[in-house]
Amino acid sequence: MTRLIGSALFFILAVVECNSFAYADDESGLVDQTSRPRVSDAANTDTGQNLLSGFSWPTPLRLGGCAALCDGWLGLFVQWRLCSTAATGELRSEPIGESRARNPITFYVSKLGDNTDGTSWQKAFHTVQTALDAVPDDQGGHRVIVRPDTYMEANLLPAHRGAKGAYNELLGDFDGSLGSGTTGHVVLDAGDPRKGFKSYDWWGNIRAYQKGWSAEHTKETVSAIKWDRWILRRLYATGGDAGFFFDCTDKIEPFSVIVEDCVSIGRAFGCGVASCLSRSDEPITFRRCHMWSLDEWGDTAGGYIRIENQSMPKFHDIVFEDCTMVSPQCALKGGNYGFHTYTHALVKNCTLIALNFSQPHGTPTDGVVQSVQNGKYLHVDFENCLLMGFKVFGVKVDKDSAGEIGYSTKGSALAYVQHTQKVPAGFHTLDRWPVEAFAKLAPPAPVKPKPVLTHRELVVPDLCEVTPFFWQSRLCLMECYRPSSGGAKKDYYLLLRDAKTGDPMARFAVGYGLASCHVEEGVFYAFASRFEGKNWNDVTLFQSSDLKTWEQKVIIQQENEHLFNSSVCKGPEGFILAYESNDPNYPGFTIKFARSANLGTWAKLPNAAFGTNRYTACPTVRYSNGYYYVLYLEHRLPSHVFETYVTRSKDLKVWELSSANPVIAPTGLDEGINASDPEVVEYGGKTFVYFTVGDQLTWMNVKRAEFDGTLQQFYEHWYIQPGIRDRGDMASEHLRATTQAKAEAK
Repeated sequence: MTRLIGSALFFILAVVECNSFAYADDESGLVDQTSRPRVSDAANTDTGQNLLSGFSWPTPLRLGGCAALCDGWLGLFVQWRLCSTAATGELRSEPIGESRARNPITFYVSKLGDNTDGTSWQKAFHTVQTALDAVPDDQGGHRVIVRPDTYMEANLLPAHRGAKGAYNELLGDFDGSLGSGTTGHVVLDAGDPRKGFKSYDWWGNIRAYQKGWSAEHTKETVSAIKWDRWILRRLYATGGDAGFFFDCTDKIEPFSVIVEDCVSIGRAFGCGVASCLSRSDEPITFRRCHMWSLDEWGDTAGGYIRIENQSMPKFHDIVFEDCTMVSPQCALKGGNYGFHTYTHALVKNCTLIALNFSQPHGTPTDGVVQSVQNGKYLHVDFENCLLMGFKVFGVKVDKDSAGEIGYSTKGSALAYVQHTQKVPAGFHTLDRWPVEAFAKLAPPAPVKPKPVLTHRELVVPDLCEVTPFFWQSRLCLMECYRPSSGGAKKDYYLLLRDAKTGDPMARFAVGYGLASCHVEEGVFYAFASRFEGKNWNDVTLFQSSDLKTWEQKVIIQQENEHLFNSSVCKGPEGFILAYESNDPNYPGFTIKFARSANLGTWAKLPNAAFGTNRYTACPTVRYSNGYYYVLYLEHRLPSHVFETYVTRSKDLKVWELSSANPVIAPTGLDEGINASDPEVVEYGGKTFVYFTVGDQLTWMNVKRAEFDGTLQQFYEHWYIQPGIRDRGDMASEHLRATTQAKAEAK
């Protein structure tokens, strides 16, 4: 008996000592890592309302802040976990050794990674869903960090939930502090990559699906319950019927999620939850978020909430803090048609706007805040909030029950409504247009780095390619003229022009285009492809010392391919030619290389190439301080968008991308979907980048941007942070071929 009492006392001391060190950090608002007896793991439904009323034992952590304490002399004793069973509510003891140890993993998502295991920026997955699928267990603490970019992905769902006191995280590296190499929004776009906004029931940023919803919904029901105990931060969700909206469908279980510093836009719902229960100590939380619904038809709201409580709880199911909720119909909505369940919300420091100030006899909204079925099913506690819209409260079905919507006000509770509408007690009628509050409609601008290129301006309209060069100390341009498609041989030619005066200097190379040039020891060299047979062929050299008499010859002959854009630079081992090929062994297009000692005779470099795994086009090659740099065009699949990237190599064999890519993206209203055909020149201590904007089909214009520094400084700026190995080079291609051959041999 003495031994038993001693062991029990030692167990209690161990538990208390461990738990005294077991508090979560909290910025996220998580409670400490102590826990009450749980419902059986099979159900995984701890409600936060202790089934054994009034009984709460502290639980030793599996691995946590007290791991070191539990590892020494405490480890000599058996630790026990106290649990409850769903069936009987009886306490049962379970050796903690049978629990799975927590081993949190961080996964990275970047389109610049090699898409292998996601464990670093170098090895990053290309899609968010791939990273979510890689989450190995439900022990929590796992992180998915996403590089700022646009990800055309819909219906995201992780493989596993998080855990109490150890939420999983999906984070956008918005400010570059997590090593992505850039800043800006992480845009999760659920739209159609080629057709745009996809407003369709059960299609959005978060995966959930109800079989039988309509005749078209024939797939099996899917619940968003696996987002339980996740934190989503610094993300921009858009493109579908709902943004960060978590519908647990047929899994009406306790659910907790934290969404912070996000923009969330949907046709029906900006943010929200449905078909779940809540936890009293882990409320569903939206903090510092912008929520937009884009439609006034149907069941829509900036924030939509439906917790399936059978009576109104005393605690808050859901918390909105420092949020902006906007919709044409209503800012916040609770419940649904035919549902008789209760939801309790806290709305703190929020702006709620219903974009409907109709006249009473027009089409007014039912309220900035609405309860769908009956007023009694919704209770909202307001603290320091502003509501704007036709009227404050309303009900869709039992309209006379609007007065039964439960609410309280604390601090400043302001309402700006249509002048004939009364404001509920506790709210102060705002009589002046709230200018500052209305300005909150706009989501916060992305954190952008200081622009590398400035003074973007149009220099040559209705043209696709130019190459700057110096001739007799004058800055000049070689312009490539060609129709958008078809045309006769005479429509294709090269024109040299003085950049300052615009005066033409020479016209030559009829029937050729996609050209670049180089001046060496007073001789002008142009490298162009021949348009013949409705395609581009070979690389032909044109040279002249007076721009009047021209010599020409084919220097690169195509082999089961067609050749397109090219570029030349001088390096330590002679001259290097980069040329674009549609070699059928690789995705179109691929950039290949050749070397020459005299610019007249060229030898192909079969082991020097990149773009063997994707579209890479329009190369411009330069040598600087030990590296060959290539500006080139990336097709940002699956979207029809084209951006200029930079990569570099010491030997033309192994290449590394800049983690700060893209160099140029089409951002202006006059730039279409394309920023291609880059060319660079250093002039007056500055670097000028010429590039082409347009739609890649019918119109193109040439623009120029400026970098305040030398060409070397320009290129090295993109590698302030270490580069990322480009897996589209020949070394990687040989490795892939060898691996495939070994696999086939087995």
